[in-house]
Amino acid sequence: MVRTKVLRNILSIITLVLLASLSHAKSSKSSIDGLRIHVRHIDSKGNFSKMELLQRMTHRSHKRMNRLVRKTHHPPRHSTKHESSAETNVHVGSGEYVMDIAIGTPSLTFPAIIDTGSDLIWTQCKPCGRCFSQPTPIFDPSTSSTYKRLPCTAELCKALPYYKCGLNNASCQYQYVYGDGSFTHGNLSSETFTLGSKKFNNIAFGCGNLNSDGFAESSGLVGLGRSKYSLVSQLKFKAFSYCFASLDKQKQSPMLFGSLCYLNASVAKGPAQTTPLLKNPIFPFYYYLSLLGITVGTTKLDIPSSTFALNSNGTGGMLIDSGTSITYLEQTGYDAVKRHFISQMRLPVADGKDIGFDLCFASRSKPSFALPKFILHFDGADLALPENNYFIHDSDTGLFCLTVMGSSGGMSILGSMQQENFKIIYDTKKSKLSFIPTQCDQQ
Repeated sequence: MVRTKVLRNILSIITLVLLASLSHAKSSKSSIDGLRIHVRHIDSKGNFSKMELLQRMTHRSHKRMNRLVRKTHHPPRHSTKHESSAETNVHVGSGEYVMDIAIGTPSLTFPAIIDTGSDLIWTQCKPCGRCFSQPTPIFDPSTSSTYKRLPCTAELCKALPYYKCGLNNASCQYQYVYGDGSFTHGNLSSETFTLGSKKFNNIAFGCGNLNSDGFAESSGLVGLGRSKYSLVSQLKFKAFSYCFASLDKQKQSPMLFGSLCYLNASVAKGPAQTTPLLKNPIFPFYYYLSLLGITVGTTKLDIPSSTFALNSNGTGGMLIDSGTSITYLEQTGYDAVKRHFISQMRLPVADGKDIGFDLCFASRSKPSFALPKFILHFDGADLALPENNYFIHDSDTGLFCLTVMGSSGGMSILGSMQQENFKIIYDTKKSKLSFIPTQCDQQ
């Protein structure tokens, strides 16, 4: 009898352990095959006119492009924890789209910028020595039962471009200075994150106590780059995708991770095409594409493929970026594009500087004739853009503007406006990028 009770107790304990293990596995980073969340444009909740929206987008894009050019032309010295944080300047920051993340136990929801040009996940935290205004309460780690500061010996602490150690190595104090001088300083910590309907334990993030302005309509940033501490790397997904809906619809856009990236092909409007993702040897956390040529109308432009090549010193190349709204082309390549559009459009050229565009035409209504085609030829793939992805019309000013501009620094950037209504899949394991014409608000 006693032996039977003992056996029953042992079996009960084993059952509880197994159930606890299964429960933990369901919320662990590696046990979830796929994840779906939604993102929205950073200005979607603002009451902006179309012209104001265009001005805000082009202003942010010009600033971001200039930061990227300065950065790739002035690589930082190799950082150690003893160097000044001003030496890092390793990421771009800011962006065009935000996602909602929930942090802590109990959880508190925040809007955070998504950025393929950044790696660190961070949010503003109390006590706040310096914080910018955000639309939700600032995260207070003292109210969460799952918050932990990471020690200086943690692997992800050592992966940071700059850090210093707290007393007895008990904390990892990070300092990020972005290319425009904006910054976040605080403690590298771990927390439970809720993304969509899924919980993920022990996500490393920056709990920022000193943060400069420059991240409007958000509480921080979610980096999607290639470093160990980006969201993609920490969740151990080998692929992620997004599908930006047309901006004027002001609808949410789906963002998918893992196995879900390859599902729901029924809403595709064309075949998938795939091109290699290149890695910049100096800035390996960015995603680069091999742009080989451009077609305007029926003319493939006489531009040497070396014009857009990624150089061994980290300059040049074409970066695909979620945080830049318009596309920038190396200046000589853009000049050729501009000449051919002017020669093929049956409209007078107009001044678009008030909006922020370089090439505009005078037109009170959207032209009734078919516009010249605009095709970007990548290694193994041709991106034929719909007209709405490279021309935008503002009826208030009577301007019809090309949403492509020149970059004086030699770098090219594929912006988010040109990615609208394409499902963009980043296969980080195979280092490939696929794009599929898609009605993104139905994805």
